[in-house]
Amino acid sequence: MNKTSTEVVATKNMTFRRSKTRISDKIIPFILGICALLSVVTTIGIVYTLLQEAIVFFREVPVWSFLTGTKWSPILPPKEFGVLPLLGGTLLITGIAIVFAVPIGLACAIYLNEYAPARVREVIKPILEVLAGIPTIVYGYFALETVTPFLQKFFPSMGIFNALSAGIVVGIMVLPMISSLSEDAMRAVPKTLRNGAYALGATRFEVALKIVLPAALSGVVSSFVLAFSRAIGETMIVTVAAGATPQLTMNPLDSIQTMTAYIVQVSMGDVPRGTIEYGTIFAVGLTLFVITFLLNILAQWVARRFREEY
Repeated sequence: MNKTSTEVVATKNMTFRRSKTRISDKIIPFILGICALLSVVTTIGIVYTLLQEAIVFFREVPVWSFLTGTKWSPILPPKEFGVLPLLGGTLLITGIAIVFAVPIGLACAIYLNEYAPARVREVIKPILEVLAGIPTIVYGYFALETVTPFLQKFFPSMGIFNALSAGIVVGIMVLPMISSLSEDAMRAVPKTLRNGAYALGATRFEVALKIVLPAALSGVVSSFVLAFSRAIGETMIVTVAAGATPQLTMNPLDSIQTMTAYIVQVSMGDVPRGTIEYGTIFAVGLTLFVITFLLNILAQWVARRFREEY
């Protein structure tokens, strides 16, 4: 009798677990699908909002004039709507940031992966990743109050607002992205490749540059492209430190204005809704969205093109 009761209880418990598993198998995929659908709907909503206002703007300003004009003065007369000064300022800041961040970030990744002892890696890597959590407004005032006065000792003609200090600090901001993603890509390289190179007499430096780095090239290059995309979209650092002078220049000591900084400037509430000046916010935002979208596609293509599977 006791054995029969035990078997009945065990059967009931097994049946309950199976029914619970079947319910969870139906509910969890549904919840995950809703989350995925939510991200898609959000992206579609953003694109729709940008297009809705940008189309109204481009009815009054030709797209070609917008993309090729070299003067940007949408608020003060004579009004000009050439986005090249904003695009040039954005690319100048991004170029300085990438030139600063790529060699340092890659060197950090190689050191952490190939040279640093485990205890040192456990300390340095979290410190680097803390940089990614600092608010960008803090970075902006760091560039304005610390980096710019330091650089003025070497460049006396440099103004308070300039592209050089803003670009360097943007590079500091994206540095953790490059070092962390590159280090993760290098760590995924099998140790057998390293051991084989060491067995052939290669030095640690040769293994790092000629074996590990080429094997992890897809992840490393993807980190560069993602950092480039992140630097293009940076707002507060360039708003605080780079200035608000839309001019087409390659001199990093000059004050410039980026696309994101212009959006912040015009979004303060002084421009009436529905005006052509208001429409410039969405035209510039759409341009920025297209650039970052293309960069993300490039990052995915690079990852597929140079991926090594072991």
